[in-house]
Amino acid sequence: MSASSLTLADFIERLATPASSEWSVLTGTPVLAVDATGPDDARTSADALSRAVGVLGTLPCPSVALIGERSSGPVQRVLAAFDVVVTTRAELDAVVAAVTRTPLAAATLVHVLRAGAVLTVAEALTLESLGYATLQAGPEHARWLAARPAAAHGVTDGDPVRVELENDRLIITLDRPARHNAFSARMRDALCAALALAHAEPDLAVVLRGAGPSFSSGGDLDEFGTRPDPTTAHLVRMTRSPARLLAAIAPRLRAEVHGACLGAGSELAAFAGHVIATSDAVFQLPEVAMGLIPGAGGTASITRRIGRQRTAGLALTGRRLDAATALGWGLIDAVAEAAKVS
Repeated sequence: MSASSLTLADFIERLATPASSEWSVLTGTPVLAVDATGPDDARTSADALSRAVGVLGTLPCPSVALIGERSSGPVQRVLAAFDVVVTTRAELDAVVAAVTRTPLAAATLVHVLRAGAVLTVAEALTLESLGYATLQAGPEHARWLAARPAAAHGVTDGDPVRVELENDRLIITLDRPARHNAFSARMRDALCAALALAHAEPDLAVVLRGAGPSFSSGGDLDEFGTRPDPTTAHLVRMTRSPARLLAAIAPRLRAEVHGACLGAGSELAAFAGHVIATSDAVFQLPEVAMGLIPGAGGTASITRRIGRQRTAGLALTGRRLDAATALGWGLIDAVAEAAKVS
């Protein structure tokens, strides 16, 4: 029987033996997929359900459950322990296919999300950075780098962040419009400097925006693979972290986003206490397909807005969300036309 054909009862029954070790990238089964659309088995003991929850929390690979209309009951605790829950067979197949393409990154993602669910934001950011650093040295990211065209180095744009004081507001604008505000090292450092001003003036409201057609297209792909060793890169993220600074001012921070909000563009905005998006905004976490996990704080910020299971589903599949769906999920707080955002 393949993993994709397991029923929930089959899965729970199989846990009576040490067979749970079969689900791992190292055994050739990099994802546990369960069809939980059948009726609940009232004969399943409380001990068996607790054992299932425990196994799911430490499984070395992602788990995904296909759910239907289910009544409330003890089995709901098992479903809540899965890394991803979906409602259609197509969604289940998409998650399985995505995990199969980059199983090491997929496994690292769910490990970070599981552990981060009980950590503070600061602790979760440290864990995320360590997971990201691990994957930077891994074979999946190396394969992605090797398949990319050569980077177009040598072009330096102006100041990547613009800061303006307007009455009682500090307006911080990502300002690389020709590159859709791709998040470069220079932009990261400039954003940290701007946010230091916000911390120095605790009575100011802070607005975060992006110039040009997009809020941010995510990490500057031309810089991928050019960083120092992963350990030093981790320490750089710990030393210069916009995510930590944004989280600290979240109650007085408003993010106004539009167009592409990819990778860091979704992750950083999600720290804001209030996120307003134009109707053309799209949100995506594409990093797992690159052999990485979100590295700009998304495993902490997005999870706290939409939950661990939806965050895992987004990151594993690279699905794009439109503004209406993002609003329904709570990733953003309001949708407005461009002229009304400010």
